[in-house]
Amino acid sequence: MKLKEPRFGPTTQKILLLLQAGIVLALTQRPDYAFRVIQGTAKEWQKINRRALHEAIRKLYQSKLVDYKENNDGTVALTLTDSGIKRSLRYNLDTIKIETPKYWDKLWRIAMFDIPEFQKAGRNALAEKLKELGFYPIQKSVFIYPYPCKNEIDFIVEIFQLTPFVRFIVARETDVDIHLKAHFGLR
Repeated sequence: MKLKEPRFGPTTQKILLLLQAGIVLALTQRPDYAFRVIQGTAKEWQKINRRALHEAIRKLYQSKLVDYKENNDGTVALTLTDSGIKRSLRYNLDTIKIETPKYWDKLWRIAMFDIPEFQKAGRNALAEKLKELGFYPIQKSVFIYPYPCKNEIDFIVEIFQLTPFVRFIVARETDVDIHLKAHFGLR
């Protein structure tokens, strides 16, 4: 029996990516690439709420995704475990995928958004990413998918900084179930 993986919120997912950025910095030999990684990492780090950060680190440690080492100067160094590296790669925006369970739970996941014009680039990027992940557009800003994907959607929305404008709904039925089942190859 496969153990269920813990679900992580956007703050925890960002921490995993930030730790992964440290690995990338350690391995890169190009100064221009290192500078871009540092810039992006610093920007994301400033957005994390301190209380949420401490709670997320505690959960990561309990999940054995990070380890820590106390330094002689009193600071603490967090490092990704092998499991943490695998999990952080799973939440890389370019390679993110939604796991397809063996059996469909007969629930629809609906991502809806009403994003202002001044964030048009984020709106377009979100719509494209949802299509890329296999979501079906019911309307211009309403997308549907048959499998659990809340963590992945939360992560994408957080990366594009669109949280206030996006809603996620789980529904038992729609008025287009027959069409959707055919589209997704479901019974």
